[in-house]
Amino acid sequence: MTAWTRVCGLADIEVEGGVAALVEGRAVAVFRTWAGEVFALSNYDPFSRASVLSRGIVGSRTSGDEAVPYVASPMHKQAFDLRSGQCLDDATVRVPAYDTRVEDGVVLVGPERSSEHGAGTAPARPEGPEREDE
Repeated sequence: MTAWTRVCGLADIEVEGGVAALVEGRAVAVFRTWAGEVFALSNYDPFSRASVLSRGIVGSRTSGDEAVPYVASPMHKQAFDLRSGQCLDDATVRVPAYDTRVEDGVVLVGPERSSEHGAGTAPARPEGPEREDE
């Protein structure tokens, strides 16, 4: 994906929930966490071979001192890190993760991002021009 695509209103995504969207021909799952962040992963679950991740259970796991936001597949319950798409239950599996942002209450999905943790996450709260004091 090369451009930013408007997906839905932020209010259309329940807290700790997800929605599915077709973005540039790809099935994408967009999630909103309790902490107010918005993430996007491929909707395709490689374990069940079905487009179901948007219907998964959103939560967080503690890894050391870090809380890792994840979605657990509704099929076989494998957990995927919402920041990177890395499967937390099988280090050999990763699904694509996409940049997100929220503008004027609208969620946009952008290009696929690297596997770096935290890159491309968008807090749900900013809905206008960013202020320098934030």
